Amino acid sequence: MAKAKNGINEKSLSKGEVRKLNALRKSLGDEIAEEAFTKWMAQQANGNGATDPNIEMIEDALSPLMDKVRIPRGAAYAVRRGRGRFIVEAVNLRA
Repeated sequence: MAKAKNGINEKSLSKGEVRKLNALRKSLGDEIAEEAFTKWMAQQANGNGATDPNIEMIEDALSPLMDKVRIPRGAAYAVRRGRGRFIVEAVNLRA
């Protein structure tokens, strides 16, 4: 199952990447699929630099509080917005 055509070693790929490669092979054919997959892998390695604006907003709001607020590790937290501020609440996972 580990094909090394055109420099693609399937053993070094993750499960999701192998699935993507197989789906491309089924829909486009082997040659075109492997070319498209290598281009996609190169793009993934570079990263597109796109960031989620919501994550940036939460980071900016919580970063000044890092020294003031103690948030214990090992629990899950819900972050929501409320009246111009962020509310961080512990979530009970065992219900």
